[in-house]
Amino acid sequence: MPRTEREDSLPDLFTKAGALPRGRGMVSGVIAFALAVLCVLGVAAFHFPEYLTTPELRRQYSVDLLRLVLAGAMLVAGGLAAANLVLGRSRSLNGAGLALVLLAWALGGHRVPVGEFPDHTPYIGLDWFILDLLGSSLVFILIEKLFPLTAQPVFRPGWQTDFVHFMVNHFAVGLVLLVVNFLVHRFFGWAAWPPLQAWIAALPFGIELLLILLAADLVQYWLHRAYHEVPWLWRFHAVHHSTLYMDWMAGSRLHMLELVATRVAVLGAIYVLGFSKEVMDLYIIIVGFQAVFNHANVRLPAAFARAPLKYLVVTPDFHHWHHSSERAALDRNYAAHFAFLDFLFGTAVRSARRFPEKYGVLGDTMPEGFLRQQLFPFTRRHPSP
Repeated sequence: MPRTEREDSLPDLFTKAGALPRGRGMVSGVIAFALAVLCVLGVAAFHFPEYLTTPELRRQYSVDLLRLVLAGAMLVAGGLAAANLVLGRSRSLNGAGLALVLLAWALGGHRVPVGEFPDHTPYIGLDWFILDLLGSSLVFILIEKLFPLTAQPVFRPGWQTDFVHFMVNHFAVGLVLLVVNFLVHRFFGWAAWPPLQAWIAALPFGIELLLILLAADLVQYWLHRAYHEVPWLWRFHAVHHSTLYMDWMAGSRLHMLELVATRVAVLGAIYVLGFSKEVMDLYIIIVGFQAVFNHANVRLPAAFARAPLKYLVVTPDFHHWHHSSERAALDRNYAAHFAFLDFLFGTAVRSARRFPEKYGVLGDTMPEGFLRQQLFPFTRRHPSP
């Protein structure tokens, strides 16, 4: 149901969809409330870093910089919420935001001391969630507003389901990494050949980067194609295709078993080939950006829809067709990085239009809600690929 002009309460914010009304403190209130929530979570991470932060990330942190970011976020959130309350705008939303900022301050705020702590404890990726949500929303919402494909609100229909997927994927990062690392070594360890790994690691940086992207994309292409062409695998992949609206959060909608299987296959190949750490680090940044950007509600300059770019790099123009429910686009455009793979293997969409007109799965039988979507592959109702 779209929002009405009278809706400004927290339940309305989280249960409805549609554009936020202007001039009533809703947009700034949402920013204040979201920042306030992240501030409370950030303070919790400062208190319990051994359980709430990701080891691979916290080794790279500048604690002083994080304290400065936290203090700035508290100041912005508190200032916006207080100003709206003084002006009598959206009291429920802004009151909750200010209360959360005061809670973060009462719990120690940016002054929480961080001492020595064990490094091998079970953890959830709270810090990864905070940083990625803050960074992704700032970058991709801005891009979508500057170069929109459609006049789509940030809180479009189905955003709640995708946001839960986003949260679970980030909070479960520790468990997923544990499972993936175990399976990679269990099933791919035998194939590692040190002379080949040493040769690849000694390649020039640019060549090695292109090689890792190509190797990962080849594995992902054929696995992705199997998800579409093998019926019992499609049951899981259909979760990802069920979104009817494309934006920066749509790519988060994944079945957890597909998430693990894809990472095991791609990282298994990367592990066997033995790429250097520097190349791996840049690859993770590239794949993370491209996975979000290619689902975004973005229309790039027309040059990206013409040769040679359309044959080289996967962009929203290319990947949106993969999510189309139009007959001509079914089981097409599998590549994640290099579009030429689909042209090479005969699975590229050929259309005079830049973008499809509709998205989702045929029949639209996928239920909303994270848990119901995780259970869906084990039910008797399955959408057509």
